[in-house]
Amino acid sequence: MSTTDETRQPDSPEAAPGADFLSLPGRPPKPRQVGLTHVIDKGMTLAEVEGALESCGDLIDIVKLGWGTSYVSRNLREKLAMYADAGVPVVLGGTLWEVCVAQQKSDEWRRWVSDLGLSYVEISDGTITLPHEAKLEHIADLAKDFVVLSEVGSKDIDVVIAPYRWVDMIQAELRAGAWKVITEARESGTAGIFRGDGEVRMGLIDEIVHAVDPNQLLFEAPQKHQQVWFIRKFGPNVNLGNIPPDEVIPLETLRLGLRADTLLNLTEDDNVDGAGI
Repeated sequence: MSTTDETRQPDSPEAAPGADFLSLPGRPPKPRQVGLTHVIDKGMTLAEVEGALESCGDLIDIVKLGWGTSYVSRNLREKLAMYADAGVPVVLGGTLWEVCVAQQKSDEWRRWVSDLGLSYVEISDGTITLPHEAKLEHIADLAKDFVVLSEVGSKDIDVVIAPYRWVDMIQAELRAGAWKVITEARESGTAGIFRGDGEVRMGLIDEIVHAVDPNQLLFEAPQKHQQVWFIRKFGPNVNLGNIPPDEVIPLETLRLGLRADTLLNLTEDDNVDGAGI
């Protein structure tokens, strides 16, 4: 299965100066709807943000300020301005929203997000207990004013959700207005769609994509071997999330077959137009 069978793009990634002689998989231009690289900022300094944007800002589609880090970051507004100047949207971590729901402060959270000038929000229930109908109502309400990323899956590795429930929840959240549904993995890649050792729950992924277009999903995959698995299965333009900032360029080389792990999967004959495996 490919995430790009119906959305093939002729565009090639921008090469380094003087390096434009290879046939590589097509990558959609920004702003992308597929092939998203979603990066996690766990408290980067302004200098680190500047460095990341300088080296690979064109490869970053969205940045998440992990869990509740935004609430305690002294450089928050300066950081948001840097991302905005680079054309990179920012979303606050879903766990912060969960804290606000648990404390009945969701209205205050919404006002704060608006005051910060953010247009993307993340809604999750990986830690708190929230009736799914209530979550759907939040998604539908927020979708009136924001681009909503919702997240399905538990952060507790001992919680096992049946595949059919994953499908039901994902489909319902898309219908409620979510732009993309994130499949939970935590920033460690050891929960949700992965086992505790980081192994992909392959059967679960197969069940999900049998019913849901993978273009509508954002697979959290912070570990290299997880990224390789998804690229081999769905092609270079699979949506991947929770990517550490220093792994953005390495991930792009995986997408383009410029690294041994995907070199033989992304061949010129099969994939120069952006198609999948």
